[in-house]
Amino acid sequence: MPQVSLLATLLATVLSFVLGALWYGPLFGKAWMRAVGLTEETLQKDFNPLKAYGTTFVLAFVASYVFGMFLGAKPGMTLGVGAGAAAGVCWVATSLWTNDVFERRPFFLTLINGGYHAVKFTLIGLAFGLLG
Repeated sequence: MPQVSLLATLLATVLSFVLGALWYGPLFGKAWMRAVGLTEETLQKDFNPLKAYGTTFVLAFVASYVFGMFLGAKPGMTLGVGAGAAAGVCWVATSLWTNDVFERRPFFLTLINGGYHAVKFTLIGLAFGLLG
């Protein structure tokens, strides 16, 4: 089993979480809501913050840890950031785009969600480049 830095995993998880708050809040929150057909009111209806934030924190931790396994021990900054950007754009964003094509979702939504994951995995790679 590859050794994965838990400190890098935690930093990557926190960075993912903070990015999500900014990305789907002040940066693209209103545009994202329009693209998916939601309003502030519908988002708040029956919202359980512990469930929503707890689940997304665990998912970010899993994604970060497994990406750390993929990078290997001490990947360095160039590999960490480069692999993170490539994974976010070429694996995650293209996968989302595939779904969005068949679900007939607007391409703008693909850019918002795919962009988030591209930046998220770049930050995960950065965390492992710094602390891996």
